[in-house]
Amino acid sequence: MGRTYFVEEAIGQYLSDLSTKLKPYVTGLLIGQCSPQRDYVIRAVRTPPKEEQKEDRISPSKLASIDEEWITTHASQVAQMLPGGLLVLGVFIIATPELSKDSQDALRKLIFSVEKSLTKRRLWKPAEEEVLDRAALQICSATKKVVCRTYDVQDPKSSAKPADWKYQSALSASWLALDCTVNVNIHIPLLATSSNHDLEKNTKNGLNRWSKQIEDSVFLINGQVKDDDTELLEGQKKLRGSTQSSTQFSDVKVLTQLSQGSSHRSTATVQVCSGSINLKGAVKCRAYIHNNKPKVKEAVKALKRDIINTLSDRCEILFEDLIINEGPHKKNFEREYHVLPQRLFVPVAGSSVMLSDYKFGDEAAGEIQERFVEMLDQSVQAEDIHIAEEISTVNICPVTNNMNDTQQKQLTKTTLLLKLQQNMGVVIAAAVAVFASIFSFNYFSD
Repeated sequence: MGRTYFVEEAIGQYLSDLSTKLKPYVTGLLIGQCSPQRDYVIRAVRTPPKEEQKEDRISPSKLASIDEEWITTHASQVAQMLPGGLLVLGVFIIATPELSKDSQDALRKLIFSVEKSLTKRRLWKPAEEEVLDRAALQICSATKKVVCRTYDVQDPKSSAKPADWKYQSALSASWLALDCTVNVNIHIPLLATSSNHDLEKNTKNGLNRWSKQIEDSVFLINGQVKDDDTELLEGQKKLRGSTQSSTQFSDVKVLTQLSQGSSHRSTATVQVCSGSINLKGAVKCRAYIHNNKPKVKEAVKALKRDIINTLSDRCEILFEDLIINEGPHKKNFEREYHVLPQRLFVPVAGSSVMLSDYKFGDEAAGEIQERFVEMLDQSVQAEDIHIAEEISTVNICPVTNNMNDTQQKQLTKTTLLLKLQQNMGVVIAAAVAVFASIFSFNYFSD
């Protein structure tokens, strides 16, 4: 039996409008949520036209000319704008009857390309029960016939399976939200062997270690530790029967284990480092979950991924900004402070779900509004842009190259001391040129 996709009713009109405006074909992304029983599609977003297509609103005449890289880049940028619980769960093509025959092959290729692109960016691993089917939606612009199929993206040889596509009004009008604020203070050593201070690579490696700590954390939902398989709303009043958008929030605290238990033996790695990166600040995290008897483990998984994604995405955005403004081959870093982009949320009409984005301090509301139109085909009013948090910073601290013998001996002593501390299970430590990368995380909720 194939999967069933419950689809926000307004999407039907959106796709119909696209079929009349853009010829001979248009591609786009499906955004929603997967669950073990059913999947939900709450947004469809057309692929932004390239500059040369904006004038005449005409796509290339053959599906073979689809720009795969353009579509996967769009998917990656859209993924950065999704809160926890939401993902790019499929691709659609609306095509004329003459092109319909080739549409399924084009969709299959795009499904796997998009998923490959998104997987590269993730610092979390799929769960054992992860839903790995992705939707391929084909619509004929003349007859309006809709064909939905799925592919198992873990299997490159998988064949198409039929799926049901069912419209439903007020689908996400009363979804549940989990909120938490995470205080972050992460020290990442810069290895002396890294060419030209490969900041982005070192940062990703440091975040990868930190993400494992988030994965192993304990989550308190409204002050309680709940069993994974219990219903999230157990013991709470559930909002029923309303077609008006309303959000039921759960307050979450994240408890992170600072040291391993006595049964785990750990070792220290001594590495010569030339500086450090320090990520520090409070980050706002949010996840949404469907209201069809969701399990605690679904909600916690969504929030964990948002915590990991939001910090990783901000660093990626910052480094992209540095490359644009300072060039990709900057050398001889001095001590620097960079402000990570702040998170903001924007409402979706008729839904309790809010979409997300990031802004630097000097960005005007108009730039954010333009980005939502381009990336998500959504008009946003300036008063609907909600800045969620205070400023977070990145501190890049190099070490001078003229270290004398006394300093080198002191480094050796520090290294040995840290190694002894590590073997005693006090902290996970790595020796760097002038300081120890000992990091402690404290998570708390607003």
